[in-house]
Amino acid sequence: MAGAGAGAGERLEAELQGLIGGIGGVLMGKEHQVRLAVAGLLARGHLLLEDLPGTGKTTLAEALARSFGLAFKRVSFTSDLLPADLTGINVLDPGTSTFHFQPGPLFSQVLLADEINRASPRTQSALLEAMAVGRVSVDGTSHELPEPFVVIATQNGLDQIGTAPLPESQLDRFLMRLSLGFPDRAAERALLAGEALRLDTFLADRQPVSLPSLQQRCRRQHCSAALLDYVLDLVAASRSPDQPGAPLSPRASQGLVGAARAWSLLEGRSFVTPADVQAVFAAVAEHRMDPASQGGLSERLLETVDAIR
Repeated sequence: MAGAGAGAGERLEAELQGLIGGIGGVLMGKEHQVRLAVAGLLARGHLLLEDLPGTGKTTLAEALARSFGLAFKRVSFTSDLLPADLTGINVLDPGTSTFHFQPGPLFSQVLLADEINRASPRTQSALLEAMAVGRVSVDGTSHELPEPFVVIATQNGLDQIGTAPLPESQLDRFLMRLSLGFPDRAAERALLAGEALRLDTFLADRQPVSLPSLQQRCRRQHCSAALLDYVLDLVAASRSPDQPGAPLSPRASQGLVGAARAWSLLEGRSFVTPADVQAVFAAVAEHRMDPASQGGLSERLLETVDAIR
């Protein structure tokens, strides 16, 4: 039995590494960011992709959804988008004179909220309940969303016309913020030469990976008491009066442990180490402490708090 369990674990690791490598071949030179994004999904989190147009944010979102075999919908968040355009509405049936609920695009396993910071705060707030508890309320009635449910939002820089910063309550619901950045010269040369793997080609001969089973496996990754104390020390340091930026919330500390568990699974281990926490810390913490920052505050915290030995 032990051998069968080890074999299943090896197959799982190979499956995950193949998925990460394949999506990395589509995006070219972004394997670290792809790895973080996969870890975010394994940890049952929502992802915020912030970068300039044309850097592959939408491609990454679609590749993740299709690699895991999840239903995928894309909504452009424009200034005239209304909350009902996302959640759905109650429609009157003339034949029975009763209302029935017509679900909106939120009722998908993966929602790509494209250019989320171009929509009004009222429309953005329609996502809060969905991202927190996996349901939406319309006219006083709650409707459960599909399981799993993931929001992958893209966001342009705030220096671009028509954008507005996301409220802190919404930022806190995103497990990770990732930036793809420009490819290096070798990767961009490969793109120009047509060497990038097409998404359909990558998926053609592959069976989708089961996300729910991986999420369950992720939650079983062992965290020692000392490791949890290390996370609590990091969170406590962020709440110090001397520390710049906003303090990390309990939701952030839970997300940090979940993301570290996912990273350890991707590393092929059954237990979490401080290195796993450090690997995901900037992606989990930075946008919560300072939305305009790109790594400075999280690096300072990691240097301030001694890791367990």
